Amino acid sequence: MRVFKRFKVNVVVGGLLLQSLLFLGSCSDNNVVKKIEPQTKSINRQYKYSELEKIADKLKPLHKKMGPINPGDWLEHHPEKGQTFKEYIAVDPRVATGNRKVIYVRPIGALTKMERDLVEITAEYIGIFYGLSVVVLKDIAIDEDWPEFAKRKNEYTNEQQLLTGYILNGLLAPGLPDDAAALIGFTASDLWPGEGWNYVFGMASIVDRVGVWSIARNGNLQGSQKEKTKCLERTLKTAVHELGHMFSIQHCTAFECGMCGSNSLEESDSRPIGFCPQCLSKLVWATGVNPKERFRLLIRFYQKHKLFQAANHAQKSLKALKAID
Repeated sequence: MRVFKRFKVNVVVGGLLLQSLLFLGSCSDNNVVKKIEPQTKSINRQYKYSELEKIADKLKPLHKKMGPINPGDWLEHHPEKGQTFKEYIAVDPRVATGNRKVIYVRPIGALTKMERDLVEITAEYIGIFYGLSVVVLKDIAIDEDWPEFAKRKNEYTNEQQLLTGYILNGLLAPGLPDDAAALIGFTASDLWPGEGWNYVFGMASIVDRVGVWSIARNGNLQGSQKEKTKCLERTLKTAVHELGHMFSIQHCTAFECGMCGSNSLEESDSRPIGFCPQCLSKLVWATGVNPKERFRLLIRFYQKHKLFQAANHAQKSLKALKAID
């Protein structure tokens, strides 16, 4: 979960007993907006522990280790110990297995044309990042049937917020498709997880394989090219971060990494868009995606969308992996 707040949080949201407003069903074709098939040329497979250790060793020199904790940082308020690759495997993590190899994206609430385009770009990125098929589903409307307890006005912004627990437990989890590795909701509305919290950018459930993320605070999609690119980068970061949790990947404390927890927009912006070698090993273990082919596709995506710093790092990563037979 990426949490962004204006005050210290002392309340943890417990489980909510929620009645489902909408059952998603089996996702027939008339419920699907777009399907994105994996672009990887090689067949996904189960990698050996020793193979992934070798890959991680090649990539470690390209990554910055976690620095000192600054006042207000995520780790100051949440002293997490992190999760090694060995510890990840030991917990029997959620992986893409059997017929569960599709990531579903479900828009929630009204979206503009630019926001819908952002959904499709993000869906494409998710498919490359995780090496799995992605299906964009039809919207869930926020209408008069939406329960009052599941929405509020933020006291600082006066903007409408949606309750994450209701979205996860009341909307998404009950209708998780049979072939879903994960189902993630996308909304332009602001999110909050319950009493004591100001807002979050996203939240995910490891157990139920569902998550939600918001672009409400990501910046101006109608602004300059620089503003649009920053909004895209923040959206992509949150999407793959929340999906990482759905594959049992905990917050990273070893490296500056896309799986680090963030306590502010500034802290999140300081993190890279990609995963560190340790978290990449977990991702490959969970999905079987070919790391070299993945980096080739990421380079192309980053260059297309003017994310040049990420493209440069992916190029260095691919070069490092080419030394492995």
